[in-house]
Parts: sequence; structure tokens; C-alpha cells
Amino acid sequence: MSRRKGVLLLLPTRTYRATDFLAAAARLDIEVVVGSDRPQTLFELSPRKTLTLNFQDAAKGTEEIVRFASVYPIDAIIGVDDDTTMLAATASNALSFPYNSAASAYATRNKYRMRKALADAGIRSPRFNVFSTDENPATLVDQIGFPCVVKPLSLSASRGVIRADGPDEFVAAFRRVAAILQTSDVGNRGDAETQQVLVECYIPGIEVALEGILLGGKLKTLAIFDKPDPLDGPFFEETLYITPSRLPDHLQEEIAGVTAHAAKSLGLLEGPVHAELRLNDEGAWPLEIAARSIGGLCSRTLRFGTGMSLEELILRHAVGMEVQSLEREAAAAGVMMIPIPRPGILCEVRGKSEAEGVTGIEGITISIPLGQTVVPLPEGSRYLGFIFARGNTPADVEQSLREAHGRMEFVIGHHA
Repeated sequence: MSRRKGVLLLLPTRTYRATDFLAAAARLDIEVVVGSDRPQTLFELSPRKTLTLNFQDAAKGTEEIVRFASVYPIDAIIGVDDDTTMLAATASNALSFPYNSAASAYATRNKYRMRKALADAGIRSPRFNVFSTDENPATLVDQIGFPCVVKPLSLSASRGVIRADGPDEFVAAFRRVAAILQTSDVGNRGDAETQQVLVECYIPGIEVALEGILLGGKLKTLAIFDKPDPLDGPFFEETLYITPSRLPDHLQEEIAGVTAHAAKSLGLLEGPVHAELRLNDEGAWPLEIAARSIGGLCSRTLRFGTGMSLEELILRHAVGMEVQSLEREAAAAGVMMIPIPRPGILCEVRGKSEAEGVTGIEGITISIPLGQTVVPLPEGSRYLGFIFARGNTPADVEQSLREAHGRMEFVIGHHA
């Protein structure tokens, strides 16, 4: 009797993705080992199904994974969030699994390395520079073109990303980003990225996202998302993702082509890819290329074949099952990431039932419990929750999402 396929899922404790990946593995009858950054409750009862790892120390984590795999064989490793991409790459390389190299994974995690690689490959890129957080931003103004965007090297979900239109705004933005990099959840990492800030010229235009998967270095586009709300700054809080895109076919082809070129220039070969791009009269400009799937709960907008989830598709690819023929379902779908309007304590959510009654709404998930502190961008990194919708057309989906959000009220009290 052949052994069940086994996958090590690298799941940070704070991830949104655990439930969906575990459900997908159960559907595929894949045995899952959960690698997390904190000990699991049932570790003593089930040591072969749990592994505690330090995601910030890829060398040590790789040693632990290799040692574990020598006793409990696994067939693939999947890093589900940004914090896990480096460890997934180094451990996969050590175990000779088809995966991205450590260098390519690092290039997707370090925005300066990514910018340099894309520019060196001749891909459309803004002018950019990197500075130490110890520098006095007032002395850097002459090196900056305006408008510009100031951002950390390795944070995600638009955390710490700020637009500045002139010298005074730049100085304030630089100091604000530097302060974010000193907060306990970031500064404790102790890596070089927490002492550097990337500054790049602002790219005007509309923003889109591409979800894809690399199969032996070839990009298979799974979906292109429109982002109907303007993302002009000063902060870049994403709200609506809607697919299929309403852009003309030739522009969608350019988005896919630029993403494929960008992934190749970074050295990516296998697994999920999530790309953010700007589109203007000059063409498509990559903002970021991540060697992981779409974040939060946004993957729930995607279904393939006869209802397969994105997580199931990723798992199928990881263990060598066929995915090339799978296409996204025809129906339009979308998600609203519910923004945090102001800082404070989340006291109450009103109108959720009324919002769920809007035509086309499939579900609403509030992801921050009542009584917890909420922090908006640029300091924050979470959303209040997610609203999901499906419909006959992208316009129907957008209308449903906006109407549902309009029926909800979030009561946020002051800190004690």
C-alpha cells in the first residue's frame, strides 16, 4: 500500500489561511504537517503532525525540517505567507523538492533587491534609492523626485507605505516609516531590512493584481483582479478586488506578459505568484511580485474546474498532480477588505445581517474580535474583515460589495 502524500504547511500563528489550506488537504487526502512559529496545543499527542520553527532563521529552520523529514517523510513544503517564503525555499532546496531558489525568494521579500533585479532586466521601473533609517531625511531631499513613495523593505499589506508630494511630506513620511520599523513586532526581527527605507518615484495609473502559478518557470495566469477604488495615497489601503478584469484583452495580455518577465528576472520557477502592478499610458509597471498566493481571505473569491479552491490547486501542484488544465470559473467574483476607519477599540459591528441579505453577497467574515485594538494604515497591517460576492458581471459584484459595506457600521471606541 502506497504512502499518503505529505505536505509541510508553514503557517504563522497570525495567518488567515490555515482553515482553507487544511480543508483543501483533507479533500485531497493529503497528510499535513503544520509548521508554526509557536508550539501547537496537541504537539505532545501528535509530534509527527506539528513542528515549531523560527521563520526568521531560515538556516536553523531548514536543519529542523530536514531532521524531521528523515523520520516523517514529506513530499512538499508550502509557505503560505510572506514570513515563510524564505524558509520554504531553503528547506525545499535542501530536500531537493522542485521550488524557487533561496536567492529568488529573498528578492521577493526585499523590495530594494526586487526593484534592482527588475530594473537590471529592463522591466519598466521607477527611479529608486535605499536609505538607512539613521539618516536625517531633511538632508536627502535633493536626491528625491516628487511625488515619491516611502516604504519599508519587507513589510506587506501596504503597511508603512506612504506617498509624499514634497520635501516636508517626505521628511514626515520617512520618520513615520522609521518609527514603524522600530515597533516591537517588526524591530525584534533584528534583520537589516528593519534599518532601511526604500524611496521610489510615484507611479500614476490604475492598479491591478495578478494571481498565478509557475509550472517549471512558465506562468499560468489564474486570475486578474481589478481594483476599482483609486489608490493615489497618501496611504494605499486596498479595498476591492474584482475578477474577471474589465480591462481590454490586450492590456490583460500585457499584465500577464510583464508579470511572467518579472518572475523570470527574479529567478522564480515553481509555485504560486501574486503580483501587484500599475497600468498607465506607458504600459504595465510591476509594484511587487510575491512568491506566495493572495493574502488574507481573498483566495475565497477564486474557484477552478468544478469548484476547486485556490488552496487545493496549490496543494495539487506541490505534490505533482496536474493543474495546467484548470481554469477559473466563469462567474464574476470579488472581495472587499473592510478598512479600519480610525484607531481605537472595536466595540460593535452593526448591520451585518442586513449586509448579508444584499443580492450577490456570499458571506461576511469579521476577522478582528470585539474588544481588540484596531490600527489603520500605515501603522496597521490588518483589516476589520472581508465581504465576498459573486454575480453575473464584475459590475454586479462591485455594486453588491459597496451596498453591503454601506449597510454596516463599525463602532470604534477610544482607548482606556
